[in-house]
Amino acid sequence: MKYKIFLAIFVISLISSIILVLDSAGNTCKISGCNEVQNSNYAYFFGIKNSLYGIFVFTVLILATLIHMKKPKEHTRLIINWGIFLGSLVAIYFLILQAFIIKSFCQWCLVVDIGLLVGLGIMIIYEK
Repeated sequence: MKYKIFLAIFVISLISSIILVLDSAGNTCKISGCNEVQNSNYAYFFGIKNSLYGIFVFTVLILATLIHMKKPKEHTRLIINWGIFLGSLVAIYFLILQAFIIKSFCQWCLVVDIGLLVGLGIMIIYEK
């Protein structure tokens, strides 16, 4: 059940990342701060839009999860857990940026960030 939830979180996060790449003007956002977040200095890392990293990372996590669900192995479990853990650290960083530095929120970014934090909570609960 845990990996089905992870898979759902990763698919939703992938879709959100794709929306962010396709809609750089923030036209699909219902929150007024999307443009500020998407056009901030923090929207890029090494000159690449953060949502492009999201597409890559969530695609890898989806594939790892599907492989693990079909044939569980320790290395795929570790890839998934480390992806969630590191992704959650990045999500906390982006939430802090949105709340205290940019002082605006992007709804699609929030979907990804909150999804990763929910995934971390589930990972912690199931590991005990």
